[in-house]
Amino acid sequence: MRWTRHLRLCAAGALAASALFAAPATAQATEPNDGRLTDLVNPFIGTENEGNTYPGAAVPFGMVQLSPDTGHNTGYDYSQNHIRGFSLVHLSGVGCGLGGDLPVLPTTGDVTQTDYAKYAAEFSHDEEEASPGYYRVGLKTGIEAELSATARTGVQRYTFPATDKANVLLNAAQSLHSTVSTKVEVLDSRTVRTAITGRGFCQDTKPYTVYTITRFDRPFTAYGTWDGSTVTSGSKSGRDGAYVRFDATKDRTVEATTALSYVDTHGAAVNLRAEGGRSFDAVRHQAQQAWEDRLDDVRAKGGADGLRRTFYSSLYRSFLAPNIGSDADGRYTGWDQKIHRTDGFTYYQNWSLWDTYRTQSQLLSLLAPREARDMAISVIKISEESGWLPKWGYGTVETNIMTGDPVTPFLTNAYQQGLLTGYEERAYRALKQNADGTPPADSPAVGREADKEYIANGFAPYIKGRPHVKPGDSDYDHGASATLEYALSDAMLAQMARHLGHTADADGYAARAQSYRRLFDPSTGFFRARDASGAFTGPADPAQSEGFHEGTSWQYQWLVPQDLPGMVSLIGGERAANDRLDSFFAYDRLLADPAKTAREVWVNGPYDYYNADKYNPQNEPDLIAPYTYLSTGEPWKTTDVVHAALTLFTDAPTGMTGNDDLGTMSAWNVLSSIGIFPVQPGYDTWGLSTPVFDRVDLTLDRRYFPQGALTITARGTSTAERYIQSARTDGVAYDRTYLTTGSLRSLRSLDFTVGPRPSEWGTSAQAAPPALK
Repeated sequence: MRWTRHLRLCAAGALAASALFAAPATAQATEPNDGRLTDLVNPFIGTENEGNTYPGAAVPFGMVQLSPDTGHNTGYDYSQNHIRGFSLVHLSGVGCGLGGDLPVLPTTGDVTQTDYAKYAAEFSHDEEEASPGYYRVGLKTGIEAELSATARTGVQRYTFPATDKANVLLNAAQSLHSTVSTKVEVLDSRTVRTAITGRGFCQDTKPYTVYTITRFDRPFTAYGTWDGSTVTSGSKSGRDGAYVRFDATKDRTVEATTALSYVDTHGAAVNLRAEGGRSFDAVRHQAQQAWEDRLDDVRAKGGADGLRRTFYSSLYRSFLAPNIGSDADGRYTGWDQKIHRTDGFTYYQNWSLWDTYRTQSQLLSLLAPREARDMAISVIKISEESGWLPKWGYGTVETNIMTGDPVTPFLTNAYQQGLLTGYEERAYRALKQNADGTPPADSPAVGREADKEYIANGFAPYIKGRPHVKPGDSDYDHGASATLEYALSDAMLAQMARHLGHTADADGYAARAQSYRRLFDPSTGFFRARDASGAFTGPADPAQSEGFHEGTSWQYQWLVPQDLPGMVSLIGGERAANDRLDSFFAYDRLLADPAKTAREVWVNGPYDYYNADKYNPQNEPDLIAPYTYLSTGEPWKTTDVVHAALTLFTDAPTGMTGNDDLGTMSAWNVLSSIGIFPVQPGYDTWGLSTPVFDRVDLTLDRRYFPQGALTITARGTSTAERYIQSARTDGVAYDRTYLTTGSLRSLRSLDFTVGPRPSEWGTSAQAAPPALK
C-alpha cells in the first residue's frame, strides 16, 4: 500500500473508528492483497505536531536516511509545502536539528539561487507517497523525484519535463546543523565529491565530518560550483555547492547514487563500489524486501485496520536506529577521532540513550539480538577508544544532551539478555569507571557529572544557574531526577556485578541504589530536589517541582523500578500508592472515556513537560508508570491505562505521542501492544498486560532463544473483553504479572484468557515483580 494523500485523508476521517477504544480489537482486519506487511507501514505518521519522524527512504539501521527537508529544524514537517532538498542523514524523532547533510534538489533553467530556502520547490501531498525503503513526490516544477537506499548509499531518480537545462543541485553548505567547513569537487563528467564538517545538536558540540561521493548514471552536459551567492559555470571545485546539468529533451530520467562515509573520501568510494552500480528499481526492491524480512518476525493477527497500521508503523520505526557507522571495509571513526577497523562486528552510532534504554533497547534485544549485540559492543568500543562511556552520542562525537546515567541500564540490559558473551568484563570495567567517578576535564564527556556529591551525600544537588563546564546538559540543573537515574543505574549494575562475582561491588551499588530515599520529603509525601547544603529546595507542590529533567515530581515518583515495594512503603502502603496512581492517571475519567482522557487530560503539548500532576505519555520519564499497578495488587489497571495510551498512536501525520526519540515511543507501542514490557530497564523483567491482538507470532533468533518462536494469544481481546482472567505458559497455569528473559527463552506459548471484568489474576503479593537486592 503506497501512502498517498487520498488514503491518508480516508484514514484521518475514520480516526475514531480506528482508535482502539472506539472499535473492538477483534474487528476483522483486511490483509494486503499480496500479504506484504510493508503495505501496512505509513512513514508519514509522526511528521506533524513535533513527532519529528521522516518519510524518506532507509533500510533497517542504515547509515543513510534519504529524505526531504521542508524547513522544519529536524527535517520534514507535513504542514509545510516546499522541499529544500533531499538530504542523506536524519534521525527519527529527535527534538533538535541534526543531520540534513547534502540536500540535493532537481531544478530546471538557469542556476541563479544558492540558498535552498529561496530555490525550494513547492509540492502537494496529493503527489506524494512513501513506503519502507521508498519515497516519491511530484514537484510543482514538473519534476518527479524518487528516493531509495541501501545501508550506506542513497539512490535518487529524477524525471524531468523535456528541457536541455535539467539540473541537480548539491548543496554542501546548508544542513539541519551548523556547518563549519565544506568542500565540493567535480571529479569527472559523472561524479561529484563533497566533505562536510558540521556541529551542533540542541547545543554546541565538537565538529564531525561526513564524506560523500555522488555518481550519476550518465554524463552531464554542463556543471559548475558556487561559493556564497556566486555561481561559477565550468568550475570543478568550490566551497558551498555544485550543480550538474543534463539534456532531458529525449531521455528525461536521471539516476544517481550517493555514498556516505564518516571516515574519509576513500571510505565513501569503498561504499559506492560495494553498494552502488544497481538500478533504482533494483535498489528499491531490495530495500522493500529487507523491511519485509524484518517485519515478518512479528505476525499479529486480529485487530482493526487502523490498529494494525499503527502497530506495524511503530515496528518499522523501532528498527531505524542506531545506525551503521562502519564502512563496507570495516573502518570507522572512533570517538578519539582516529580510524579503527571492526573485528567480527558491525560498528553502530547515534545513541539517544536517555530515551532508548527504557523500551527500544529491550525490543531490539528480543527481535534483533545480533544487531543489538554489535550495538552494545560499539558502546564498549567508545569507552575504550575515547576513555569514557557515552551519554547522547551522534556520529563520532558526544553531545552530552540529557542527564543521569542512561548508558548503564543500556549495557546491563545487553548483559542480562545474554548479548555480551566475551565482553562481560570489558563492559563491567567501563561501567564501574562511569559509576565511581567523572571524566577528566579534557574529555568531552560529562558522565555522571554530580557523582562526587551523590557518592558522598546520597544525592545529586540541584544548583540553579550553575555555569556549564562542558557543552550539553548538566546534572546539576536536574539534581533530583539525576539522583533517581543514578540510583536506578546502580541497582542494575549491582545485579551485573553479583552475577560476575564482584560481590563487594555488588553490595556497594545495591546500597547506593537506595539513594532515592534521600529525596523523599515526608512533609509532602513526594520526592524533592536538595540543594548543595542538603536542604529541600523548590516549590513544595509536586506539580510545580524543580530539579527534574522534563518532568515533575508526580511523573518521577514512579521511576524506582529497582525497589517499588520500598517506594510504595514511603508513600504509605499499597492503598495510598493506588490512590495516588488513580489520581495520576485520572483513572475514574479514564474508565468513562479512555481516548478523551488520554488526549485531553494527559497530553498538554509535545514540549509541555512541567507544571503537571498527570501522566505524560509524550515523554520518557514516566513511560514505565502504567506498569506500577503490577506491583500494587491491581494489575487490571495497567491494562486500562496502557490501552488508553495506545489510542494516542493513530494512522495520521499527527499520530505520534511526542518525539519518537529514535524509536523509543514506537517501541513502547509495540511492546505494550503484544503484552510484554520491560518494567525494570537494565534487568531482565518483563511485565505482563493484555495484548491488543488475538495472536502474535514472534520469530526469534535460535542462538538466543532456543525455541526459535514465541506465540502470545489473547483470544477475543477487545474493548469489552480486556481483562486477564488467567494466563498459561506452555499450557501450565501462570499467576505472576511478569516473566524473565530466561522464562521467555524456554517458552513456546504465552496464553491469556480475557473477560469483561477484572479478576483475581496477578493480585497476590507473590505475583508482583520482585525488588532488586
